[in-house]
Amino acid sequence: MNAPFSQPLSLVTGATGFVGSWVAALLVESGEKIRCLRRKESSTVNLPAESPMVQWVEGDLLDRASLDRAMEGVDTLYHVAADYRLWSPRRGEILFSNVTGTRNILEAALKAGVSRVVYCSSVAALGARTDGIPIDESMAVDRQSLVGEYKISKYEAEQVALSFADRLSLVVVNPSAPIGARDIKPTPTGRIVLDYLKGRMKASIHTGLNVIHVMDVARGHLLAARHGKPGEKYILAGRNMTLFEVFQSLEAVTGIPAPTVTVPRGVVLPLAFLSEGFSRLTGREPMIPLEGVRMAKKLMYYDGSRAVRELGLAVTPVEEAFRDAVRYFASSGYLDSSLSERLLGRIA
Repeated sequence: MNAPFSQPLSLVTGATGFVGSWVAALLVESGEKIRCLRRKESSTVNLPAESPMVQWVEGDLLDRASLDRAMEGVDTLYHVAADYRLWSPRRGEILFSNVTGTRNILEAALKAGVSRVVYCSSVAALGARTDGIPIDESMAVDRQSLVGEYKISKYEAEQVALSFADRLSLVVVNPSAPIGARDIKPTPTGRIVLDYLKGRMKASIHTGLNVIHVMDVARGHLLAARHGKPGEKYILAGRNMTLFEVFQSLEAVTGIPAPTVTVPRGVVLPLAFLSEGFSRLTGREPMIPLEGVRMAKKLMYYDGSRAVRELGLAVTPVEEAFRDAVRYFASSGYLDSSLSERLLGRIA
């Protein structure tokens, strides 16, 4: 660890990732000096490795001693890190990582006397509906709608976080599907955009999701730290869209024609089972994630008006989010050069 910063100091977990890098960058932009937790093998390409405003410290959410060291002198914790995958070669890995990691970091925050915590949950923890009514913070979670290990892990990790609310000044934010630049892995949401650009989306299925610019998600974290009520949740959501509407937005940005065929979920499900079985044999990520197809049965629509009303979050048009995501993938080596040049020329 570098020489300590003077108070106040914010610690950001997940700063090497998608949402976390935006939170960290926005804190620096606002004039704060921050400490970022990173695993030894993690890339710092999303943030400058050497900066007078950023202090990097090695650690792991499953290593309590490293978290105690990282928490020294910290005033505000932004816990953004999470295992955001719809599939893992090892069953139970995502659940263990997200739940145990959350408990460990909050216990370290409590021990260090941190004065404020913003915990990044997900709308995945809120469940989904089949009737298209957007879910808000007042609705009870239908646990039967928590399909797959990732959603279950985020629900259980959120319950762990809320159990600390009587001992920590903790605010929960629930982002929907973030879109934008720096989606380095990419996330499952970014994978939809990237697969579209590569021409892999040949058909649509009837499902819906809520899309938000990743920059707005980061702003929501900072606003929650300043104005959020301890123990409360705030959904960070943009526009509710069908998958076909997502494809139409991408067509408008890229000029790549959106698929016109919509196939029944029942047709895709057997293919997902085959893809999953093949992945269990090879250890490679499935081309058609089974959990993604199962989730498609529900409409993942959410109401972010409370964050707008109480936190003052301004929501960016989703067209800008798609444009920024396309620009990022086209300029960062994810596509062949001729396609990248054509896309960059179109959106310049």
